[in-house]
Amino acid sequence: MYDDIANDPENPRSGTIINSPQGSDVYAGVPKDYTGDSVTASNFYAVLLGNKTAVKGGSGKVVASQPTDRIFVFYSDHGGPGLLGMPNLPYIYASDFNHVLKTKHASGTYDEMVIYLEACESGSIFEGLLPKNLNIYVTTASNAIENSWATYCPGTKTPPPEEFDTCLGDLYSVSWMEDRYFATIPFHRRWIDSEDLTLETLQQQYLKVKKRTLNDDSTEGSHVMQYGTLSISEEIVSNYQGSATRTISTDRFKIPVSMGVIDQRDADLYLMWQRYKKLTEETQQKGDLRKKISKLTAYRAHLDNSVGMIKRYLLGSGDGPLRDAGSALVDDWDCLKFMVRTFETHCGSLTQYGMKHTRTFANICNNGATKKAMDEAARKSCSSFKLGQWDPAIVGFSS
Repeated sequence: MYDDIANDPENPRSGTIINSPQGSDVYAGVPKDYTGDSVTASNFYAVLLGNKTAVKGGSGKVVASQPTDRIFVFYSDHGGPGLLGMPNLPYIYASDFNHVLKTKHASGTYDEMVIYLEACESGSIFEGLLPKNLNIYVTTASNAIENSWATYCPGTKTPPPEEFDTCLGDLYSVSWMEDRYFATIPFHRRWIDSEDLTLETLQQQYLKVKKRTLNDDSTEGSHVMQYGTLSISEEIVSNYQGSATRTISTDRFKIPVSMGVIDQRDADLYLMWQRYKKLTEETQQKGDLRKKISKLTAYRAHLDNSVGMIKRYLLGSGDGPLRDAGSALVDDWDCLKFMVRTFETHCGSLTQYGMKHTRTFANICNNGATKKAMDEAARKSCSSFKLGQWDPAIVGFSS
């Protein structure tokens, strides 16, 4: 965990973290082997592979699993087509992640693995890439082409406590974590006070989480997906998430049928506006926040316009060749990484917002564009833009 929440100056309950409006502290006692600068893609790979010599910083602890072990992985960050965010660049690319999983399998150092993944377009990390014979079962917060959603956000119908100016979780993660402690009979209508995870299967949990994350079949929800060795889903949840039970008063904790949510892609800007509206006096703080909002909004528009121009240069009015259903995002992942790096060189850091544009870069690669053509298109599109704080030489490259 990056560990930037509990002791953040803006946390109204300093030193603690809650992930539901009536929730208690979930931070105390949590082991933190890698935090801050040590939270990197390379360390994530090394830890998962059990490679102690490859980790840098942190505790040095790795998943030193044995052939009979089960492994559970929960990963949560921003995402984009073929990408997973990291607090320290570069990002995780789907091809690299799946290569690590295949390497782990080839080493014979686990029996079965379950991965829960929260990110926008998280289905694109495994679609067309993860084989079914690795004894790895995956569920993702969304399919390959849609965003995921933040929840328990200020100004929504399921807000956090009044003193909080942030969202407390995301819909997919909240759904499986709350299922971890609660059972529904029937779902969304009557909550009982204890969950026996030695009876519920991963498939049963998936179906409940899928229904809740779709958010009452609204447009403000996403489609939870399954990938890999699906037979593992018939195993019980406690094999991977533990079997401890928790008792909660049904009067104290009620789950609505439909959750108030915010598009993950817009959550940071939305929360800035929420803080801005709470500042009633025209203070320096309010003026500075308005400038920050304006600058961020302008940069987002720059990213959208620049990618649009590059697309017109290289693909014309179309989107490139159609991909078969279930295919991976791109065939040449090195081309995709080059396209991202070239864009950032001329146009500025992609940022978590701009991660959505990797599908356009993938289409350019699938259409056979050359590196020279991409460089020229990016140079033309961003020739007048001053990189400033968005210079990848300062903030780092995404690839």
